[in-house]
Amino acid sequence: MKAAEIRRKFLDFFASKGHQIVSSSSLVPHDDPTLLFTNAGMNQFKDVFLGFDKRPYTRATTSQKCVRAGGKHNDLENVGYTARHHTFFEMLGNFSFGDYFKRDAIHYAWEFLTSPAWLNLPKDKLMVTVYATDDEAYAIWHEEIGVPAEKIVRIGDNKGAPYASDNFWQMGDTGPCGPCTEIFYDHGAHIWGGPPGSPEEDGDRFIEIWNNVFMQFNRTEDGVMHPLPKPSVDTGMGLERISAVLQGVHANYEIDLFQNLLQAAAREVGVPFSMDVPSLKVIADHIRACSFLIADGVMPSNDGRGYVLRRIIRRAIRHGYKLGQKQPFFHRLVQDLVNEMGDAYPELRQQQAQIEDALKQEEVKFAETLENGMVLLEAALANQATTLDGATAFKLYDTYGFPLDLTADICREREVTIDQAGFDAAMEAQRALSRAASSFKTQGQLEYSGSDTRFEGYDNSSVDAHVLALYKDGQAVNSLNAGDEGVVVLDCTAFYAEGGGQVGDRGEIAAAGGVGALFDVVDTQKVTATAFGHHGTLARGQLQVGDSVQATIDLHARRATERNHSATHLLHAALREVLGKHVQQKGSLVNHERTRFDFAHTGPVTADELAEIERVVNRVVCANYAVDCRLMRHEDAIKAGAMALFGEKYGDEVRVLKMGEFSTELCGGTHVERTGDIGLFKIVTEAGVAAGVRRIEAVTGEAAVAYVQAQDALLRDAANQLKAQSTDDVGNKIHALQDHAKALEKEIARLKGKLASSMGDELTAQAQDIQGVKVLAVELEGADSAALRETMDKLKDKLKSAVIVLASRSSDKVQLAAGATADVCKKVKAGELVNFVAAQVGGKGGGKPDMAMAGGSEPAKLPAALASVADWVNSQLAKA
Repeated sequence: MKAAEIRRKFLDFFASKGHQIVSSSSLVPHDDPTLLFTNAGMNQFKDVFLGFDKRPYTRATTSQKCVRAGGKHNDLENVGYTARHHTFFEMLGNFSFGDYFKRDAIHYAWEFLTSPAWLNLPKDKLMVTVYATDDEAYAIWHEEIGVPAEKIVRIGDNKGAPYASDNFWQMGDTGPCGPCTEIFYDHGAHIWGGPPGSPEEDGDRFIEIWNNVFMQFNRTEDGVMHPLPKPSVDTGMGLERISAVLQGVHANYEIDLFQNLLQAAAREVGVPFSMDVPSLKVIADHIRACSFLIADGVMPSNDGRGYVLRRIIRRAIRHGYKLGQKQPFFHRLVQDLVNEMGDAYPELRQQQAQIEDALKQEEVKFAETLENGMVLLEAALANQATTLDGATAFKLYDTYGFPLDLTADICREREVTIDQAGFDAAMEAQRALSRAASSFKTQGQLEYSGSDTRFEGYDNSSVDAHVLALYKDGQAVNSLNAGDEGVVVLDCTAFYAEGGGQVGDRGEIAAAGGVGALFDVVDTQKVTATAFGHHGTLARGQLQVGDSVQATIDLHARRATERNHSATHLLHAALREVLGKHVQQKGSLVNHERTRFDFAHTGPVTADELAEIERVVNRVVCANYAVDCRLMRHEDAIKAGAMALFGEKYGDEVRVLKMGEFSTELCGGTHVERTGDIGLFKIVTEAGVAAGVRRIEAVTGEAAVAYVQAQDALLRDAANQLKAQSTDDVGNKIHALQDHAKALEKEIARLKGKLASSMGDELTAQAQDIQGVKVLAVELEGADSAALRETMDKLKDKLKSAVIVLASRSSDKVQLAAGATADVCKKVKAGELVNFVAAQVGGKGGGKPDMAMAGGSEPAKLPAALASVADWVNSQLAKA
């Protein structure tokens, strides 16, 4: 039984038991900062179990995509070397929210696994575990299901503390918890290992395939277990594991889901396929995790989820490199994955181009790093040492971008350990050196040692300041001369440094008194967390460290940026009001031209919804609320209802931005004084940028007015072109044109039919008689597919007993139609005939025995192909 069928059967079974089939949630947990990735089927129902959320159903079933490759649940280093570890896997689950409990959960599991109507597993191959004191579950298994006592194992607190057990599940140190019962499959005595609870339980003979968790207690801080008023059920069964059982194989990589991916991996790295090559398993596993993560909006980066994704990509690339593939290959496996899983997860097919592009960029970026780093590592390992020194491991990390676990992965293959203490010492030495020098590096590799920049841009557009440091070509200098591009660091500034989605300010830095040096600032970035770098060109004079200057922002651009930034906050609140509280910011870009806002939402925003969002925002703009900014402790701000924005890092003290009672968010950016200063808010575009992530672009103020005027000009131009009396009449004119076009299309179709009829009369004379069957193969100049079909029908009527091929061609393509009358199509099938002809003109096709269509790409070969039809038909009739 293939994995796709198992997945479908599971969902169908529980649907038949009254469960709501719920789609898999994103791999990026929404509104749950405690999780790096979705790692279990229950994640999306966490708030339901806790009582914070209510659903219109009390029973649910899912096939949930999961990733375990970072944080607490990290299987990365085992992937490729064991039979069942994966970074990405699918968890089949059924859930009860205060509905059924142990009895139904156990009966459902046993029925699905053993019933001939479902999986039909042999009962004697199954055994179960229960929590040591869970007599209720034991009795159900033994007395109701009929599992022999010797096949039920009680597991106590085997992890060194009360309730710390393989068979007692806890969401955390406090909160919902309860015993669980697990179902194991016995792969047979020929495989080493003992039953659960035995000294040999870590063997591979007995494999857990299903876990039923019974959430029946709430554990308080004093350790007391309080019975829950509505006990619930949370179950999980790995699709890959159960597929291995049903397909009669031992390792997950042997199941159908992986076989094609493994073959594809071998193809792309250029090695013979073999199940004994761990690197092929790594690559096949990792293409799943990487593709699904990118489809869900995670992109490779140097922190957070993006960093974990980058590590997985680099691990796959390294294993390709190990097999001799030095060119980009990983991205070419996406098509194979789409072929394998695209039907079950349409987001793969929808995001295929973006996934391939992201992976290819990472491959190109990492290629040189890998090449150089491997030279260093190979040299270090060449002396057959059993330990890699910490200094080398750190150099690989610091200089070549090798994560320590990647180095450890390579070393493990050589049975070499890493000097972890030496690595840690080298890391600490670098940190100590940085602290001692008070030196930090920016993204542009500038080293700065000096005082902080005092930001006064919330209240001032121009400030007096002193030059603390100057940079040219990335190096610190004492002065800049006219024409030099560089960076200026000041002791205080009115320029906002890029952050929180808002771009850096531009403007000018002029020598005090307005005579002498003038530096044109085109961007402002942070050199350190508290020092600002003003990037630009010295337009005139000379600027030196220590000079007194006046720093003045481009006030017009700043005001436009402020309008857009404040509008972004209103947009976020309006989206949550119109679309729902699930909307969460996923990124933004705010400049003087427009605002771009990415947010979590499952589908396109309709035209009506966009119009309502605009109305809500403009209503708040017109209300002219004061924009109140105040500093608060982070904890107090969150308690007060302030919303923290995606991707932002906050200190102990935060700036809280409040616009009436409509919007309260944490934000360090610059804003209007009152919402009315925004003027006008207008949405320009709305589109999807990743699975579950949408993007809105909008304009405000003068830009919004300019946009509306431009749209009005287009409408007036359309009215002129349509000869409408006014713009109000444009719609009627368009409808009239559409009606006229439809009438013309009908007339064209009528004329084509008439032409086909007349052509049929002329063509019948060209038919050959072969064994009593009329055979006709001709080209119809200028005919489209509809004309070919209509002419075919006319000719069949006239010739009575016939085999016909009609064709037309243009400069670069051929269209073919083949047909056979009812008395002939059992001997000569139109589908076979059209493919015979199409193959000669660079194409293929198909259809029914009496009618088939095809195309081709080599028009020059059409005459010869048509000439071959008579002999082919003759041979088919002779066979019959």
